[in-house]
Amino acid sequence: MLMNGVTMEVGAVAAMRYVRDGIKAAQLVMQYTQHTMLVGEQASIFAISMGLPGPTNLSSTESLEKWAKWKESNCQPNFRKNVSPADSCGPYHPEHALALGKITCSMANLDGLNESRPFIDRRNHDTIAMAVIDTMGHIAAGTSTNGATFKIPGRVGDGPIAGSSAYADAEVGACGATGDGDIMMRFLPCYQVVESMRRGMQPELAAKDAISRIANKYPDFTGAVFAVNKDGAHAGACHGWTFQYSVRNPGMDDVEVFTVLP
Repeated sequence: MLMNGVTMEVGAVAAMRYVRDGIKAAQLVMQYTQHTMLVGEQASIFAISMGLPGPTNLSSTESLEKWAKWKESNCQPNFRKNVSPADSCGPYHPEHALALGKITCSMANLDGLNESRPFIDRRNHDTIAMAVIDTMGHIAAGTSTNGATFKIPGRVGDGPIAGSSAYADAEVGACGATGDGDIMMRFLPCYQVVESMRRGMQPELAAKDAISRIANKYPDFTGAVFAVNKDGAHAGACHGWTFQYSVRNPGMDDVEVFTVLP
């Protein structure tokens, strides 16, 4: 996903296979369509038609070995819930009571609040978010990801969702996020960060506020955001891990890495 903080244009792709350069495909969506997001096979076809290499086999020896070991472990862990059998590779069926529609809204809410997702951490997902400010004060933000390891086929996380993985408004600033996208996209944390800064919050408080809103509902979630205002002041906030982000400006010879404690 790419977002132009001056025009508020967004280009995004999701569930796109056989094309390596997802962020370039997102840029093509922004430049050559009046849409915001393309998905699936048609996103791949579009990207290749616009000049990106493909179709390409994106599997690696490492990923195939990881997948084989996961299959040997009865496809555990995975992202399914309320299904039977719970400890195999399927085929899966809804649990009997749920299939009959006996779950209530209150039950669903409690399940969500207590949802434990211990296998989402910085070692098994690869989201990268970035924000840039040019010499004219123009701001843009972008996100690239392969998604969560062992995700259910067809899953789309927060990577291509403007306001969740990243957001930019040249009048205010920008934000980037990483972590458990399935949880974080329910709160649009980067939109929250930018709107908080619009109302006068400094980046540190805006970042902490957005993360705390998620943690209040999902105390076991893992994630982080960084915030940068239009003047270049920046900060980060995280929950469930120690987060690091890097910054560079024209006066620096190299990036500086900042460590944020949960």
